[in-house]
Amino acid sequence: MNPSDATHEVTMPSLQQHSVLGWNLAFSAGACAASYTLISPRFALALGLGALLEVMNFRSLWRSCERIFLGGFEGVAGAGPAIGAFGLRFILLAAVIFVAIQAGMHPVGLVVGLSLIMPAAVIAAWRARPAIDPNAKALPDDDPSWDAWNPWLAREIEPAEEDEPRSIFAVGEIGSDDDEARS
Repeated sequence: MNPSDATHEVTMPSLQQHSVLGWNLAFSAGACAASYTLISPRFALALGLGALLEVMNFRSLWRSCERIFLGGFEGVAGAGPAIGAFGLRFILLAAVIFVAIQAGMHPVGLVVGLSLIMPAAVIAAWRARPAIDPNAKALPDDDPSWDAWNPWLAREIEPAEEDEPRSIFAVGEIGSDDDEARS
């Protein structure tokens, strides 16, 4: 199987790289233009460099994820080389940022430019979300499975053993029999 076929199968109905990069380009161009006009050309140049670095980092991260989750490409199999590239990429990114700051780039502009991928990824993911099924049945409010699910960990609650100390949040309601028994 050709890896591009696997990529197409897995990512086509969901989040796509070009969607994230498109939003990122819009944010980066707008931020560079606004910072050039409102702040300074030095800040805008640093923001543009930060945006360029984060695009290169994002594309490399996307390829690494494809290698890890989709099985790799010819001559490069699985997660081993992808993890090595991950570490190398961050060393190179840190070196380029260090050289850029030493060359006089505005550090806040670099940070802003490096950060613009986050809102782009959030918006692209939000727009790629699956459609809401209007015919889906909701659980009734009194369904016992509501009490067996931990929404913070996205898994079922593990039953506590008797000898484990109980959390103050696991104690019954205020004024319950548990409170009276302790007094």
